[in-house]
Amino acid sequence: MSIASIRTEDWLREDEMAGNRECLTFRVPMAHPGDISGIDALIADGRAKAAEIVAIFGKTEGNGCVNDFTRGYAADALKSCLARHLGTDAATVAKRVPLVMSGGTEGAISPHFLVLAARAGRKKPRGKALAVGTGFTRAFLPEEIGRAAMAEETARAVRRAIADADIAGPGDVHFVQIKCPLLTGERLSEAHARGAEVVTEETYTSMGYSRGAAALGAAMALGEVARRKVGDASICADWNLWSGCASASAGIELARCEIIVLGNSAAWSGDSVIAHGVMADAIDAPAVHGVLRRLGVPAERGQVSRRGRARIRAVLAKADPSRNGRIRGARHVMLDDSDINATRHARALVGGVLAGIFGFTDLYVSGGAEHQGPDGGGPVAIIAAKA
Repeated sequence: MSIASIRTEDWLREDEMAGNRECLTFRVPMAHPGDISGIDALIADGRAKAAEIVAIFGKTEGNGCVNDFTRGYAADALKSCLARHLGTDAATVAKRVPLVMSGGTEGAISPHFLVLAARAGRKKPRGKALAVGTGFTRAFLPEEIGRAAMAEETARAVRRAIADADIAGPGDVHFVQIKCPLLTGERLSEAHARGAEVVTEETYTSMGYSRGAAALGAAMALGEVARRKVGDASICADWNLWSGCASASAGIELARCEIIVLGNSAAWSGDSVIAHGVMADAIDAPAVHGVLRRLGVPAERGQVSRRGRARIRAVLAKADPSRNGRIRGARHVMLDDSDINATRHARALVGGVLAGIFGFTDLYVSGGAEHQGPDGGGPVAIIAAKA
């Protein structure tokens, strides 16, 4: 049976379907966080069936901090949209489809969705092609958020997602996106009522701990960091531990981790592939050009050519200000601004660098890179049509 024609009850068993698959990607603009008209159009014109959609990234125009409700607003709108098309309910959609909403579109970053769909392959695999796997952890207790228990559970879920995607091993994984929970006033009160000790009493600080634990979970799953090195004391403390593929985003709208693994697999067909690199700092354009060269995408005078842009399906990156307050020896003031959070500055900076390279602005740039690349830098991945 074609994945494109399955009924809702069959969609619920999609992970049991074996054989050649094809991954499709669509960048969809949004007019506001609840604007799902582009998703409706994608389904209406047949480019993707609702039952084929396996994950959605989103960049929403909130502040990306604890009180950024644009993330939950967008996720709820997407759940309702998919439920309507599938003839099911939003809760069922939430159990199946990771909806990773990242707040903050500072500078030139355009609000948009990145829709990932999987269908039965129409051609026999020839070499490796883009593959996607998804997974979920259990819900975490408040006292587990930002600690080793969270990292371990995330590592298990990442391994399951890699297997789900039929990706041969960590060397073929190029991006692991994790949406993770944070501590709220309500969650803090619940933990206190039980006498439980949380990692921090500051809700904003908890975002960093959660991202850090999730990223180290991915690093353990990919063999980048040994399990023995990851403990409560090392999370957001030992900055020598990091992943070159992980991207974690914390939000108020969930209590578990939702995971999207992107890589290349010989079990998938399709015309897209993914490659990644690690930016050493926020202005490391050469690292991005290195990824483009591996994909065979030409760049003219530093910017991707018009023909090259037509091949780019998505750009995914992390951004964070360096903790020493410097970029290549020169002072930056991102950490000293009391009006605008430092991660917002970093998103705008990295978004501008990438927009200059690619010549478009619907870029997935996520702030807060604890254990995601070296200090002040971060992973960058590009999905492109095969050369």
